[in-house]
Amino acid sequence: MPDLYRVKDEGVAFAVVQAGPEHRPDDQKEIAPRLRHLVMTVVAQAQERILPRGSSYHDPRCARPVKGSLCQIAFHSGHIHLSFIHGVYLPDPDGRLEGDRLVKRFVKLFTHRHVPWDAPGRLSGAAARLDTYRLSSPPAGAK
Repeated sequence: MPDLYRVKDEGVAFAVVQAGPEHRPDDQKEIAPRLRHLVMTVVAQAQERILPRGSSYHDPRCARPVKGSLCQIAFHSGHIHLSFIHGVYLPDPDGRLEGDRLVKRFVKLFTHRHVPWDAPGRLSGAAARLDTYRLSSPPAGAK
């Protein structure tokens, strides 16, 4: 079985994210590689893990992948989620983050031309700067 972790590997991991399931709409096939490149550029230390429905990124300097989680690209029917496991703690002045879980939030991305391309980089960078070992209870007002 191949190693599922890749660090800045433009080979296997990129091919999996780009091609993926045959039924994926072309818009999603265009969005995923660009998101991946953006995350790997903004967060130079990111380590990638290929998942059945997308990929996840974490900081390998953290002892545990959940504590070091940066974001996840997940394919859904008709759209892609760019998810942040600690999303409730991220600055979101444009109100792009959605979700009703305790702390996880996501941005829904439908078509390449309608993706707010500034948001994924800004949110990924903010996730990389979080000190997840010092996080307390979710902020007031979190759903």
